[in-house]
Amino acid sequence: MRLSRFFLPILKENPKEAEIVSHRLMLRAGMMRQEAAGIYAWLPLGFRVLKKIEQIVREEQDRAGALELLMPTLQLADLWRESGRYDAYGPEMLRISDRHKRELLYGPTNEEMITEIFRAYVKSYKSLPLNLYHIQWKFRDEQRPRFGVMRGREFLMKDAYSFDIDEAAARRSYNRMFVAYLRTFARMGLKAIPMRAETGPIGGDLSHEFIVLAETGESGVYCDSDVLNLPIPGDDVDYDGDLTPIIKQWTSVYAATEDVHDAARFDSEVPADKKVHTRGIEVGQIFYFGTKYSDAMKAMVAGADGVDVSIHGGSYGVGVSRLVGAIIEACHDDAGIKWPEAVAPFTAVILNLKQGSSDTDAACEALYRELEAKGVDVLYDDTDQRAGAKFAAADLIGIPWQILVGPKGLAEGKLEIKRRSDGSRENLSPAEAVARIVGR
Repeated sequence: MRLSRFFLPILKENPKEAEIVSHRLMLRAGMMRQEAAGIYAWLPLGFRVLKKIEQIVREEQDRAGALELLMPTLQLADLWRESGRYDAYGPEMLRISDRHKRELLYGPTNEEMITEIFRAYVKSYKSLPLNLYHIQWKFRDEQRPRFGVMRGREFLMKDAYSFDIDEAAARRSYNRMFVAYLRTFARMGLKAIPMRAETGPIGGDLSHEFIVLAETGESGVYCDSDVLNLPIPGDDVDYDGDLTPIIKQWTSVYAATEDVHDAARFDSEVPADKKVHTRGIEVGQIFYFGTKYSDAMKAMVAGADGVDVSIHGGSYGVGVSRLVGAIIEACHDDAGIKWPEAVAPFTAVILNLKQGSSDTDAACEALYRELEAKGVDVLYDDTDQRAGAKFAAADLIGIPWQILVGPKGLAEGKLEIKRRSDGSRENLSPAEAVARIVGR
C-alpha cells in the first residue's frame, strides 16, 4: 500500500478527551474517530488491526473444535423474558420497538438466542458436545463510556456457547476454551492471566477472567508472580485429550479479581516477595452456568436412556475491539505504538527519505515490488514529507519494521532497517534487507 493513496489522518496534538494511552494513540494514529459517546468509526489503519485480531481469535476457536455461525444484532424481547433476564439486565440494555410495536433489544450477549437455535434442532445426546460461536457487534449502554475502545458502548465481541449432556462433559468444554484463550492471547503478544472471577448477569458458579496487567485497567487484581511465567500450550495441544494437567497448573497458583479475592488465602499461600496487587484489563471471560438457560427455556435432549434432560451450558467471550486498546496499553513508548507482528496493520514500512530523487525513488519502488511479491504486507511512504516527519509518523503508527532509504546509504549500497520493538538498527544491502524481512 502506498501511503499517498492510503487514508491515514494523523493528529499532531494529543486529543483533550483521551484519558489513557491507548485512546490517545488510536486517535492520533488515525485508527478511529468518535461518532458519539462510546461509539467509534474504525478507519483503515485501525480496521486492519481489528481484522488481524479477529482472525487469530477465529483460528484458535476453530482449532479447539468450535463452529462459527452469525447471529443478528437485534433480538426479540420475548426470548429474554423466557430466561428472566429482560427486566433484570438493567439500563445497559438498549430496548427498542419496530414499526409493528414488537419489542426488540440490541444484543449485549447471546445466551438466549443461541439456546433458542439449539433447542430448535438438537434433540439427542448423540449430537453433543457442541460449541457454537460468532464474532459480532454488541451494544451496552454504559452510563459513563470512557477510555476509548476499552469501555465503549458499541464493541466487537467473540462469544461462544457450549452444550453438553452433563456437568462433567461441560467442564471438559470449559477446559477447552480455557486452553484456547491462553493460546489466543499469547499469539497476540499478550500475557493474559486467567483469574477467578464473579459470574455477574451471565450466571453460574464457575468463571475466569483473562486479565492483562496494566495500571490503567479497571479491575483490581491479586496474584502470585509465578503465574506470569507459566508455559503456554503449544500447537500440538490435544483438545480431545485430558486438559486437566494444564488447567491445574494455571489454577493452582493464586490469581483472582478483587470481587472474589480471598485475603486470608492470599496471605497464607503467596510469599511476600511474590505478591502482586495491581490493576488489569479484562480481555476475555469464560463461564460455566449449568442448566440456568436450558431449564428456563426448555432446551432438552434425549439421554442414552431415552429420558429428556436439560443440557449443561457455558459461554465464552473475547473482547475483540477492546483487545486493540489492551495491546496498545501493553506495547507502546513515548513515541507511539509498538505492534506485535501478529496484529500489526503492516509488517514493514519503507521510508523514502528523499522523495523525488531518482536513486531513492528507484530503490524504494524495487523494494516495494519485491516485498509485495513475496507476500509481505508493506506500506510505502512515498509522500513528500520531510524525513523527520516520516520518522515520527512511522514510530507513532508502530509498524514492526522500518526500512530507511536515503541517498547517503544508497551511495554505499546500503539501507537501514530499524526494528520498532527495541529500536535496534542494521545496515544491509537491498537484497539482505528483503531477506531479513521475509525471513524474520
